[in-house]
Amino acid sequence: MAHVVSVGTALPPFRLSKADARSTVERLFSGSFEHLDRLLTIFDNSGIEERYSCVPIDWFQSKHSVEEKHLLYARHAVDLAEQAIVRCLHEAETDASTIDQLVFVSTTGTVTPSIDAYLTNRLPFRRNIKRTPVWGLGCAGGAAGLSRAYEYVTAFPRSCCLVVSVELCGLTFIADDKSKSNLVATSLFADGAAAALVCGDEWERARGPKIAATQSTIWPDTLDVMGWDVTNDGLKVIFSRDIPTLIHQEMKSNVESLLQERHLSLAQLDTYVLHPGGMKVLKAYEEALGLSPDKLGYARSVLRRYGNMSSATVLFVLKEAMESAGTSGYGLAGALGPGFSSELLLLDWTS
Repeated sequence: MAHVVSVGTALPPFRLSKADARSTVERLFSGSFEHLDRLLTIFDNSGIEERYSCVPIDWFQSKHSVEEKHLLYARHAVDLAEQAIVRCLHEAETDASTIDQLVFVSTTGTVTPSIDAYLTNRLPFRRNIKRTPVWGLGCAGGAAGLSRAYEYVTAFPRSCCLVVSVELCGLTFIADDKSKSNLVATSLFADGAAAALVCGDEWERARGPKIAATQSTIWPDTLDVMGWDVTNDGLKVIFSRDIPTLIHQEMKSNVESLLQERHLSLAQLDTYVLHPGGMKVLKAYEEALGLSPDKLGYARSVLRRYGNMSSATVLFVLKEAMESAGTSGYGLAGALGPGFSSELLLLDWTS
């Protein structure tokens, strides 16, 4: 068994309102679509009121080299990760020297040595800390990181694992990409970082919701649903309209498979900690799982205030659930990502 002791989050300095984002996209995509005004209604229907960026909004109006994007990613990823970790450890009343395993998750940039190595030079982690950098799981990465932490501390119940997710989605924007996928991405994605401390049952400060079980799923012949094309201008988004359809087709049986392992049913789930990929994704979850809109209140709240921060978002939702006085019973955490894949966790607030 594992416990999620605490979650810390961090946001970059530039706040972008829905109006700011829409007007910028309108200028950037002007002349690219016959009925651009109709497409721009996506901002009104996104459920996102504001989000945050590591670069000012004017940055998006010109081309940038892959090298420039890489340098910006490396600098801001380390800074934001450090902030999230410090807040997470402060909440847990511990420090970096107690961490046995560091799982670093990101998909919006690559650095070698990986970002976790840079963090060991910023914070007093032990020299023998185990490091696991995870790349390429997209929006599912935060949930996958929690699952890998659960496995580690279950095997070593006196240990602690720190899961850190940083996504700087804005830096992947390609000004010359006038595709509909790029336009949709600009209406959803944002920058942010989160850190979650997961410990084993025998750790001296073990507390918080338990991770009772996890499940990873990958569906064949879905490689083109979500991901990146690597181009000379950087990472070009792949974003299929089929995602809500796949949720309708696959999610209920996927969740039931996880619950059957613990002899539970959907009716016994009280709390949902699901990655808010967008309003259509949340609506598809509701319809597939037979949920009332209030069941996804934590996810909607995070989407409204921060946008879709890829892998970090589910950790923001988890923080909201953990800080709510009304959270109880069993919960489901999960996210979808490239592959096309799903990462699910059964959470337990019953004791």
